[in-house]
Amino acid sequence: MFPSSAASNIVFMTSTLTAEAWRIRIRGPCQSAGEESEADVAKVLCVLYDDPVSGYPPAYARDGIPTIEGYHGGQTTPTPETIDFAPGELLGSVSGELGLRKFLEEGGHELIVTSDKDGPDSAFERELEDADVVISQPFWPAYLTAERFDKAPNLKLAVTAGIGSDHVDLQAAIDRGVTVAEVTYCNSISVAEHVVMAILALVRNYIPAHQIVLDGGWNIADAVSRSYDLEGMQVGTVGAGRIGSAVLRRLKPFEVGLHYTDRHRLPPEVEEELGVTYHPDAESLVADCDVVTINAPLHPETEHLFDDDLISKMKPGAYLVNTARGKICDRDAIARACESGQLAGYAGDVWFPQPAPRDHPWRSMPNHGMTPHISGSSLSAQARYAAGVREILECWFEGKPIREEYLIVDGGRLAGAGAHSYSAGDATGGSDEAARFKDR
Repeated sequence: MFPSSAASNIVFMTSTLTAEAWRIRIRGPCQSAGEESEADVAKVLCVLYDDPVSGYPPAYARDGIPTIEGYHGGQTTPTPETIDFAPGELLGSVSGELGLRKFLEEGGHELIVTSDKDGPDSAFERELEDADVVISQPFWPAYLTAERFDKAPNLKLAVTAGIGSDHVDLQAAIDRGVTVAEVTYCNSISVAEHVVMAILALVRNYIPAHQIVLDGGWNIADAVSRSYDLEGMQVGTVGAGRIGSAVLRRLKPFEVGLHYTDRHRLPPEVEEELGVTYHPDAESLVADCDVVTINAPLHPETEHLFDDDLISKMKPGAYLVNTARGKICDRDAIARACESGQLAGYAGDVWFPQPAPRDHPWRSMPNHGMTPHISGSSLSAQARYAAGVREILECWFEGKPIREEYLIVDGGRLAGAGAHSYSAGDATGGSDEAARFKDR
């Protein structure tokens, strides 16, 4: 079943809902399109994750979601002129199409939606050649490498439906004058909630205890032999931006010691309010903490930050939670630490590449709490990031400025949130690896 916005002029490339690509061909008079005002039709290429295995949901567990108009610190939620979806719908999969179809149809534009994103024969690579706008997600990243930029001479705008644009070669975007934007803050609280959940799941040994129930057992000693209280532990975040600071605010009532490191130190009054201790670098933080959560952006300075050396400086039996980016951790170093017991547990939902190959060691290492990349794609978050993408496109097509906090690259330089979070350079390189492991 398709959402109400999907109707007659859909042409499937194959007969299944998880087809490599399906097209929505839209014809009609075109509005002025910002920098692309001379074009009759703007081609928008959107890469989204596959529909549920059981098909697009005919109904949902809840009738709707709470209305949220602003975030901590004063930033408002996305403010598009209108939306063409019901908040709480599944918008992030191919049939959800981020609720963009009606909007783009009325503008006379062309929308192509695909989940097939990796390798030279993918639908993404084929359609990229004449695309004007690319929309992708951190959860199902379409890696925009320098080589792919070279194949897309018309590309002017790359939009991340969510937070985190490291799947885009930002240096290549800078060099080519391509604007990169993301929906800053749209799912920060969603991720922060996931972090707290993952910490408790590891420390309280929740996942094995739940498995005992599923298996029909009642093995209390087995369940509690790795279960501890979080109270009194020292918990630190690497990165204290919107997500990291939200994690700190949510953990304060647990009566733990709080620590953070960030290249942008928090204001003194915020440190005092949270009762948090600042560390100049990750090495000094991990030595003091029983639990470490990674909430930093991926860029060349943070890639493989958590390697064998840094992990060896953590307390024996510490817990590590990573909802930032998989590449911030050395894959094999994490697996070795879980095997040896240097880490009592590792959890999170970010991998490299994404989707992770079947034989990725994080799937089988002991004492892990990994999920697919879902922390920022709750139905609540989807309503906000879909509305934010709509707001960005409205501004782009109408020639209006995009919100400063949404900008990552603009005018050949890091801008807005990008200037605060990233450094120039390439942190992508995932497409070739993802294609290589696609069938494993």
